[in-house]
Amino acid sequence: MTRSRSVRVWILAVLALLLAVTATACGSDGESTTTDLCSPPGVGAAAAAPTNLDAAAAQAGEDRYTTPTTVPLDQIDVGSLGLITPGVLSVGTLSDAPPSICVNSAGTFTGFDNELLKAIAEKLGLQIQFSGTEFAGLLSQVANGRFDVGSSSITTTDERRKTVGFTNGYDFGYFSLVAPNGGPVQSFSDLNSGTRIGVVQGTVQDDYVVNTLKLDPVKFPDYNTAYANLKTGQIDAWVAPSQQAEGAIQPGDNTSIVQNTFSLNNFVGWAVPLGNQRLTDALNSGLDAVIADGTWSELYTEWVPRELPPGWKPGSKAAPEPELPDFAALAAEQGAGTSTEQVAPKSTLQQLRDTFFNWELYRQAIPDLFTTGLPNTIILAVTSGIVGTVLGMLLAVAGISRTRWLRWPARVYTDIFRGLPAVVIILLVGLGVGPVVSGVTGNNPYWLGAAALALLAAAYIGEIFRSGIQSVEPGQMEAARAIGFGYRRAMTLVVIPQGVRRVLPALMNQFISLIKDSSLIYFLGLLASQRELFAVGRDLNAQTGNLSPLVAAGLFYLALTIPLTHLVNYIDRRLRTGKADTSGTLDDLEQAIVVERG
Repeated sequence: MTRSRSVRVWILAVLALLLAVTATACGSDGESTTTDLCSPPGVGAAAAAPTNLDAAAAQAGEDRYTTPTTVPLDQIDVGSLGLITPGVLSVGTLSDAPPSICVNSAGTFTGFDNELLKAIAEKLGLQIQFSGTEFAGLLSQVANGRFDVGSSSITTTDERRKTVGFTNGYDFGYFSLVAPNGGPVQSFSDLNSGTRIGVVQGTVQDDYVVNTLKLDPVKFPDYNTAYANLKTGQIDAWVAPSQQAEGAIQPGDNTSIVQNTFSLNNFVGWAVPLGNQRLTDALNSGLDAVIADGTWSELYTEWVPRELPPGWKPGSKAAPEPELPDFAALAAEQGAGTSTEQVAPKSTLQQLRDTFFNWELYRQAIPDLFTTGLPNTIILAVTSGIVGTVLGMLLAVAGISRTRWLRWPARVYTDIFRGLPAVVIILLVGLGVGPVVSGVTGNNPYWLGAAALALLAAAYIGEIFRSGIQSVEPGQMEAARAIGFGYRRAMTLVVIPQGVRRVLPALMNQFISLIKDSSLIYFLGLLASQRELFAVGRDLNAQTGNLSPLVAAGLFYLALTIPLTHLVNYIDRRLRTGKADTSGTLDDLEQAIVVERG
């Protein structure tokens, strides 16, 4: 098989795999067994307050932060709230923690926290704009003015109050210990230095395990990844917010919540920039208003129907007690009517198949991957690739320059940008340069992310070009100078073209890395329409608690990268060897003449 045919076979194979996934899923006449975790469960999911509280950890501390009263709504000057865009509340949120914060199947940021914030914004007469980001950087982004508000079921702690301010509480935070059924971990007291405890990095559960339990947890980027590791036995226990724990556990998972903990002084609030008391007061007033008119109760019953713990209520101390259904009684009735039949635990192979190869979820993921993820990934990769290539060539030329004032800065730039992790470069550019150029970008970091990727790529591409140029034999330069070319012309027309041709495979490898690194700009906070392949896959992963959408996103990455790899190998081989020599081969007409004369 020829090399060119091999390239075509790879391209067709990957495309066929994508089509097969779609066709298999579309051809299924069975109903989907997946659950949309990013939809309100309703009163049918009512839950009583947990009875298995960790008494030692649940000692209620004094509430020192809830305000006695709030400013009346008609006394709030919306124009003096210090918003990034006047009249618009810019909100940083997450997409992977339903039912509190998530992106639904329509690509809209929703969940209890965000729906409640929408109601408050309406009370204040503000528009609202949500952008997705990572929890690890959310508080810093609020503190640095990237967002007006952080909405992510943020448990308020004294340590976090050093970075940002907080509103009054609109929710409370149980967190749960999840462990395999019948295993050695049945309570928080069973955790020890030999236990592999999973947490999501930067969360209050992470802080609790490290600073209260004095243990070293295994840290994950999101809840679904942590729970997947628990189900497959990679960790022994998972400490998670109770809502996420309850939503993640499915029949047959062979896991359960073995204990909960709770503290009254660490309620859940929205984060605001430190010192912006007017915005904090406005949000507190709006919260009391939606409690008073029943909106809070309606949303709470729809999204998180749980019995309130004794001694806690949302809003200021002057806010009325919310009127809620008797969730404990409803939970008891539903429990009495539920079949006690045990669901057999899934086998390891079945767990893997259900977790990674759910064809129905492949079918759901592919349209969004095509329409949203793929275009954004290509735009980011191509834009940063072109700019990075131009800057890289300038760095390469400067790096081999005879002038040290060009050579040294190029060396310093290359060392810094190659030495720092990609996510650090992206955060430095997005959060450092972003506020300076917000008037140009409209506080939208999409193109700042592309610029960060370009600057990062330039450092690597510059070294690739430099090595290729310096690999050209000195005789090439000498020959060019001998026929009258100056140094600059000889470099431009003779040396550099040969050097570039030699490093084409390395350049394509760098472009492939850019395609994958494009997923990191999610740390800067993006609109739902700006998500790239990995973010789209992860959002559907959060909606369903299943990793199959991420595998579907991986197939798209393969469809982009494998053909590119083989294409550049083919081009490189043609440039090195040229066309096959056919001068000694007779065509059909010449052969006929020879035969006739013979």
